[in-house]
Amino acid sequence: MSDHRSASVQDRRLAPTDPGYRGTRRANASPPPPEDLPPRSHRSGGGSGAGKMRVLAWVSIAATTLMVGGALTGYTLYRDAFGSIHQKPFEENIIGTRPPDTGALNVLLVGSDTRAGKGNARYGQKLAREADAGGKRTDTIILMHISPNRDQARLISFPRDSMVQIPMCKNETTKQTMQARRDMINSAYSSGGIACTIATLESLTGIRIDHFVEVDFSGFKNIVDALGGIQICLKSGVNDKNSKLTLPPGKSVLDGEKALGFVRLRHYGDGSDIQRIRRQQLFLSKVVAKAMSSELLTDVPKLTGFIKAAAQSVTMDPDLANDTEQLIEIAQSAQKMTAGGVKFTTIPWAPDPDDKNRVVWRQPDANELFNAIKSDVELPSPSPSASASASTKPKVAIKPEQVQVQVLNGTTTPGKAREVADMLTREGFKVTGVGNYQATEGKSQATTEVRYAKNAAEGADYADVLSAALTPKPAPTSGKLRPTTTDVYTPSVPVPSATASVKGAPVIQLVVGSDFKAVKPTKLPDSVNQSTVTASEQKNICV
Repeated sequence: MSDHRSASVQDRRLAPTDPGYRGTRRANASPPPPEDLPPRSHRSGGGSGAGKMRVLAWVSIAATTLMVGGALTGYTLYRDAFGSIHQKPFEENIIGTRPPDTGALNVLLVGSDTRAGKGNARYGQKLAREADAGGKRTDTIILMHISPNRDQARLISFPRDSMVQIPMCKNETTKQTMQARRDMINSAYSSGGIACTIATLESLTGIRIDHFVEVDFSGFKNIVDALGGIQICLKSGVNDKNSKLTLPPGKSVLDGEKALGFVRLRHYGDGSDIQRIRRQQLFLSKVVAKAMSSELLTDVPKLTGFIKAAAQSVTMDPDLANDTEQLIEIAQSAQKMTAGGVKFTTIPWAPDPDDKNRVVWRQPDANELFNAIKSDVELPSPSPSASASASTKPKVAIKPEQVQVQVLNGTTTPGKAREVADMLTREGFKVTGVGNYQATEGKSQATTEVRYAKNAAEGADYADVLSAALTPKPAPTSGKLRPTTTDVYTPSVPVPSATASVKGAPVIQLVVGSDFKAVKPTKLPDSVNQSTVTASEQKNICV
């Protein structure tokens, strides 16, 4: 049967997050991860406010990495503050091949729930007063993606109770190897440290993580205080003993202590985790807006205090902590990054079929989001010169829905042509058929090819549109290949309503090779858009 249809395309799409045997959870970890938290229903919230802080130590992390501001270059005294950043290496503890660098900047932001250290023990009970504070977990896991030209940022939040496949890791303390297992994503940190967390996310997303920043409860409070507090608006008042928070309805300015209570708040609204994450995203949006405002950037004493508080409150990898120029580059990106350029997204998720108190990532939506990030690799093309524009006849713009494509599987992976055909269909391309192309000696073709007929007058123009949509981007080639097998294509994804005519358009041939990564997404799934908060839209919202 053509296109090796004995394999399921959907199965392969889920492969990065396919669960392992539940019986292996924690069985191979050394040392074993700390005991899981009490179950928390994602439908009803549940749990106690006196328990672990769920999310939003990341306010200080994001503020540290994104919002220092362009004034850094004008005030060299701020550079001295970087010397107080705590450092921890991670690359030496990562096992296996890592994703390639794309030119974008990807920073893992983690908020630790440890009760060890000054100011943290009061948020736990007896366990918190023990020497090791009962271990620590990543209550917050956020991937901050900054575009190659540093003018857009998306912060993706991963629920800490996501059930995922954790790869083989090396424990950062004992250096012992821990076998792969299916477990909650935050157990990667408790059992292996930051390197295991990075390795887990890289294996699940295919995105290379360049650096990390970590903060605890005290660091969160310090930076909120350094900003002079954050104003929030409540639809109804709060009097919650568990989170130690009392607030009236309407507007309130929260200092660090009250802000910590606010982001830990459970018993408010419908009590659900979803509503709480929404409140936390709104809060961080306000932090972003304030940290990027002229009120901070032009107030030298306040900016100095903010930078010092940030530097003393975080742990980074040495490559980032010791690279003042890169820290300044990240900071300066805030000048171009208007509030509308910062988006906060919760990974699309659904209840875990095996445990309603855990979640799994919704597919293929999550992978489409990851593909969008991996495809964000190109800087804007320079504008053509006036002389070049005058001498070159402008081409008619060709839209993806005008491009007809035959997709051939040049790899030994079954079902690859249909998988890629679905990606193209989702982006508006018209797939005319699928099939296979067997390379020499039955091996996978190393590189992806885009081909057009030699006698097609505009074949190269249509091929360029297809090539530009692929990662990596192949150079179009004149002359088609003879398929080994062909078959009709029936889309398994919704087909966009095509308005452009394909009459007379040549059929472009796409031969998928081993280097193929993705079709660049131009439209994200509804589940991603619905779980995204844009900073500029959160000014006058009451929760």
